Formats: sequence, structure tokens, C-alpha cells
Amino acid sequence: MSKSLVELTPVETVACCAPLGRQPLPAAAAERIAPLLKALADPVRLRLLSLVASHVGGEACVCDLNDAFDLSQPTISHHLKVLHECGLLGRSKRGVWVYYRVEPGPLADLGALIGGVAT
Repeated sequence: MSKSLVELTPVETVACCAPLGRQPLPAAAAERIAPLLKALADPVRLRLLSLVASHVGGEACVCDLNDAFDLSQPTISHHLKVLHECGLLGRSKRGVWVYYRVEPGPLADLGALIGGVAT
């Protein structure tokens, strides 16, 4: 029987991990979770995630987000792309516009992972 490695996305890795307060995080899991935390460590991306989550209907396009920042539309699009690529935002294209929505699973999983840390 051959051994095959299962490659998990950062989101899948977070979902399978116990809270940090219960057991140490394995090195491989930390490597996979780091992109989620890195994406959220940028203030612009953190605000974008919040703005999308709180937008009417739970989704927003770049045109809805431009006025909240003193940044160009391509820069905002780049930050949204980073959030999408790590699994924190989903997106759908409608005509020329791309609409973003928060993926609740990864945020809940990150909350559960970090929430187990004693305060």
C-alpha cells in the first residue's frame, strides 16, 4: 500500500486543529494557518474584511469599498485578491463587477483555534 500525503488548504487545516490552549500546534499546521493570519495582519485587509462582512446583503464589490480608503482601486482589488486566495473571502463575477462575501467557516475556525488561549 502506498502512502500518499493529503494536501490541505489553510482553511481545511484550521478546521482540523484543536484550540491552542489544549495542545501545541504542530509545525505543519502552523505553516498552513500562517497565510490566514498574515492576510488579516494587514490593517487594510482587516478593514476590508470588516466592510464586506457588514455591507448590506453581506457582499460588496470594489466600487462599494473605494470611498472608505485613500487607495487606488487596483490596490484595493489586490488586497481583496489576497483575502480571496487564502479563503477568507468568496467572490462571484456579475458582468464587469466582482462581488466579495466573507466565508464564515474560516473565521469561525480561526476564532475557535485562538479562542482556546487562556486570557
